[in-house]
Amino acid sequence: MPEVSLTHQFIKDGLVCPPGKSKVDFYCTTFKGLYVYVSRSKPGRGLYRYQHKVNGVTAREKLGSTEEITLDQARAKALQFKEMMALAPKLAVVPAEAPKVMPTLSAFFKTHYLPYAKPRKRSWGRDEEMFRLRIGPVFGGMLLNDISRYAVQTFHAGLHENGLSAATADHHVKLMRYMLNLAVEWEMLDKNPIAGIRLFNPDNKVEVLLSLDERTRLLKVLEADRNRAICDIALFLLSTGARMSEALGAKWAQVDFERKMWVIPAAKAKSKKSRDVPLNDSALMVLRRQKTRDAHTHVFVNAQTGKPYTTMTKVWARLRKQADLPKLRIHDLRHTFASLLVSNGQTLYKVQTILGHSDPKVTMRYAKYQPEDLLAAANAASLLKPQSLHAVGGATAAMSA
Repeated sequence: MPEVSLTHQFIKDGLVCPPGKSKVDFYCTTFKGLYVYVSRSKPGRGLYRYQHKVNGVTAREKLGSTEEITLDQARAKALQFKEMMALAPKLAVVPAEAPKVMPTLSAFFKTHYLPYAKPRKRSWGRDEEMFRLRIGPVFGGMLLNDISRYAVQTFHAGLHENGLSAATADHHVKLMRYMLNLAVEWEMLDKNPIAGIRLFNPDNKVEVLLSLDERTRLLKVLEADRNRAICDIALFLLSTGARMSEALGAKWAQVDFERKMWVIPAAKAKSKKSRDVPLNDSALMVLRRQKTRDAHTHVFVNAQTGKPYTTMTKVWARLRKQADLPKLRIHDLRHTFASLLVSNGQTLYKVQTILGHSDPKVTMRYAKYQPEDLLAAANAASLLKPQSLHAVGGATAAMSA
C-alpha cells in the first residue's frame, strides 16, 4: 500500500505496477482515502477510488478512470461523497441480543429482494449498484422497522445536494419504497414508513427530433465514416425505430427477407412480448451489406473480437460531433423514426405497433411532427402570401411618394 503525492505528473508517468506485483494501490498523502488502483495488464491507466469506513467497516467508492476524469475531478467527487456521508443519518447499532426475526435492510436486499427482482426486472443490476454504492452504506445495517421517514428524506436531499441529479436521487428513494412495500406484502413489516414521500419529479423528458438539414448531415457522416459497423447500427436504428439493445441483440434467424420482417423475441423486447418489425428499404440495405450472415449468429459483430457489440457509446460520441449534433442521443434516432412515420400520415396505432408500446400514451410522446411539416401546416393558414406582401409594400411606397 504505497503512499505517494498524487500529482498530475504522477498520474501521467507513475501509474506502473512494481516488479513482481499484479496490482497496486497508490494512496494519496494529501487527501485521506483517495487512491488510484493500477493493474499490471494496463500500465499508464488507473481507477480513482475513495476509501472510507461505515460503522468500522471499510467501504470503497469508484470515482472514475484516469482516462475519464482528471485528478482534480477525482478529488472533487471524493469530497462530495465525504460530505454526503457526513449529512446522512448514522447507522443504528443493532444489539447482539436483538432477536433475528426482523432482518436488516442489507439482509432483506440480498436474501429476499434480489431473488425476487432478478427474474422480473431487467434493471436489477442498476438496483444492485444503487444499493451497494449509496443505500447500503447508510441504511444497510438498520432493521426494517428502524428506518424512519425523516432519515430517508434527509438522505434523499443529501444525494441531490452532493451532485446527483434530481431524477437519480428519486430513483434511490423509489427503490427503497418498492423494497419496503414488498416487505409489507410479505408480512415482514406492518406498514411502509416512507410511503408517499415527496419526490423531486423533475421534468427531464428531452425531446430531440432531427430536422431535414440535421438528418442530411447525419446521414452524410454515417455513409462516409470509417467505422462501418457502428454507422450501420445507427442507420438500422434510424430505419427501424428499434432500441439499441434490440438491434445489438439481433440475430440472422430473426430476419425474414422474404416477408421483410424482423422478429424481436420477448426476451429482448422491453414489453416482454415478441413483435414483428417491418424492414423498409434502407433497413434491408443495411442488413444485406453485413458480412456476418454466413459466419455468425448475430447480425452486428465486432470484427476485432468476433463477438456481438454490447455498446457503441464512444464511437457514437465522435460521429455526432462530426455531424455537428453534439447533444444527439442514440435513443433520439427512435424519436425521429416515430415522428417521420406520423409526418407521413401513419396512424398512431400503427406507430405504436411498430415501436412495440403497450401504452398509447408512450407513443404520443414520441409522435411529434417534424419542424418543416409544422411550418408547412402554418403557412397553409397564412392570410398574406409572399407576392401579396410585395404588392402591399409597393403600394405603400407609392402613397408616401
